[in-house]
Amino acid sequence: MVPSETQPVGDDTGRPHTDPDEGQKVIALVDDDRNILTTVSIALQAEGFATRLYSDGEAALKALLENPPDLAVFDIKMPRMDGMQLLRELRKHSALPVIFLTSKDDEEDEEAGLEQGADDYIAKPFSLRLLLVRIRAILRRSAALADDADPKKVTDKEDPVGTLARGKLLMDPARHHVTWDGRPVSLTVTEFLILEALAVRPGVIKSRNQLMDAAYTEDMFVDDRTVDSHIKRMRRKFRSVDREFSAIETLYGAGYSFTDG
Repeated sequence: MVPSETQPVGDDTGRPHTDPDEGQKVIALVDDDRNILTTVSIALQAEGFATRLYSDGEAALKALLENPPDLAVFDIKMPRMDGMQLLRELRKHSALPVIFLTSKDDEEDEEAGLEQGADDYIAKPFSLRLLLVRIRAILRRSAALADDADPKKVTDKEDPVGTLARGKLLMDPARHHVTWDGRPVSLTVTEFLILEALAVRPGVIKSRNQLMDAAYTEDMFVDDRTVDSHIKRMRRKFRSVDREFSAIETLYGAGYSFTDG
């Protein structure tokens, strides 16, 4: 059962969308599991978001392009058009922020989604609180980047409040923005939080558990391979702008550290 007609619902349900209130952010949910659609939609609406629901990628693609929401959450495994295909088609025309929800425990699937332009991913089973944290963080980042691109917005670009500078690294937590030697590096929210936890105290070894505590902000099991995958992707991104990048060090059996030397 989907939410009632007084709530925003997807085009493929045969019911019209309702208009969000002024200033209300709209989240599109794309998943063939109606229980997940309903549960997540109710949780988001309780937090002040409007939602639009779609049960397959084909129906979602047309609607996302014609009437874009503020952010979309995709499942990967869906009939007709899966989440990977949907993201590929969407990225031909739109930079809409996207979070993947996936039950696939496969590093290659995670990497493929991120490389195609997903902003973050969360593995099923997932916590609604974690999803809300990720959505809010990505919306803040998107809003800040939009302000940066607007010549009418005046901001202090030389010394923004709350930035973290470590050698060639500059991190702006308010925007989830990262540069290395003046060149931008695009990180997911999870990657940003892991890097921030390392860079706050250069030279201090952080265990995998400590890094996951920083990135996920709640008690949940994340295996060592997941942490290592995030680090691997971050290194690859930094080496795409600096082939000599070596600031994230592995301490075998202990964890990772950041060096600003």
